[in-house]
Amino acid sequence: MTGPSIFQKENPVEILQSIIESAIDGIILIEDWGTVVLINPAATRLFGYQANEVIGQNITLLMPSPHRENHHGYLKNYHETGIRKIIGIGREIEGLRKDGTRFPARLAVSEMLIHDRKYFTGIIQDLTQMKAVEEQILNLNRELEQIVRDRTLQLQDTVNLLLETNRQLNQSIEKHQEYEMELLTTRDELHRSLEKEKELNTLKSRFISMASHEFKTPLSSILSSSSLISKYNAHDQVVDRLRHIDRIKTSVYHLNHILSDFLSVTRLDEGRLEPNITAVEIPDMVEDLQAELDNLLKKDQSLLFHLTSAPMNIISDKNILRNILYNLLSNAIKYSEEGKPIHCHMAKEDQFLKIEIIDEGIGIPEVDQKHIGSRFFRASNAVYIAGTGLGLNIVISYLNALHGNFSFTSEEGVGTTISITLPLTYEK
Repeated sequence: MTGPSIFQKENPVEILQSIIESAIDGIILIEDWGTVVLINPAATRLFGYQANEVIGQNITLLMPSPHRENHHGYLKNYHETGIRKIIGIGREIEGLRKDGTRFPARLAVSEMLIHDRKYFTGIIQDLTQMKAVEEQILNLNRELEQIVRDRTLQLQDTVNLLLETNRQLNQSIEKHQEYEMELLTTRDELHRSLEKEKELNTLKSRFISMASHEFKTPLSSILSSSSLISKYNAHDQVVDRLRHIDRIKTSVYHLNHILSDFLSVTRLDEGRLEPNITAVEIPDMVEDLQAELDNLLKKDQSLLFHLTSAPMNIISDKNILRNILYNLLSNAIKYSEEGKPIHCHMAKEDQFLKIEIIDEGIGIPEVDQKHIGSRFFRASNAVYIAGTGLGLNIVISYLNALHGNFSFTSEEGVGTTISITLPLTYEK
């Protein structure tokens, strides 16, 4: 039998007041036509007012134009039609401080009914630091785009010069037949270079877009947590400090994983991947993977390995095989909900090691399945889950290096089964 809750031992009103007063985000309560009836310390600091300067005033005091002039109309329209436009939905706004300066913020509005009268609660989060980080990333994007444009112009000048040379050589075709063949060869090489450059520019643009998105979230988390840690100096605030430290560690781990993917792609593109063939003890590798992946499991998830052959060992590249399994299993964890199991079956069949990874996750929409393995591709139902779109592309490249095969079956909302086969003994 559980003991009494805090609400049974203490005054619930006092507890609620303490929660509101200690919240790090601004909280403002207004009555149905906009008069402020409550504002917490975080909100007064954010807007630069004292509480008694705001309470009793209309909420438009904290709004810049044109929202200040239009706010009464917003409320009137809602009371008359009942149509919600911002209630229950978070959105970005501009706030107006007492000194007249504006700042970006995220506002979430909820509605409640007390004694047959409507009230609205707004929770406000300052986005100034996050916007500064976004601006830095945009500046980097602009610089990179300018570099691409400059290189493209240089390449166009080179092309024009070569075309002029081609025209002059064609005028002397009867005397210089041997030069014509060399020129045709040069032209073909130039065409391939142009196509490769265009592909590179496309990949750069997609990389910049993806990196901006994937770096922004962990960087914002690191920035906010690092600034908040210094505020928890008291002995009884250890839990708060550790929570923010864990957020920083998680964000750094995510960034490190992204950078590892980028380095792997670079090595593969440059042809610097040379398998280091040794004897690989599969049970030892599984034990190490289990310990490492347990840290990624969500609440009540389980990762189960099933080895159906003994002894389970192959001649291959241990690091590449480990990276393949880590990538596939971490994906299965990431794209599965809490409480869902992930199974990894391993067995020898003829002269091959067959591995099946089965999850009950979100699955892959049928329309997206033909693109799986393409660089930077993300399935349509995974766009809001962190990822670079490089993982499976790297896995398939690694399997090709080890003379392995890759296949999968998937159903959206049911799960995915990934099958890979590797020769028991690697041969060049």
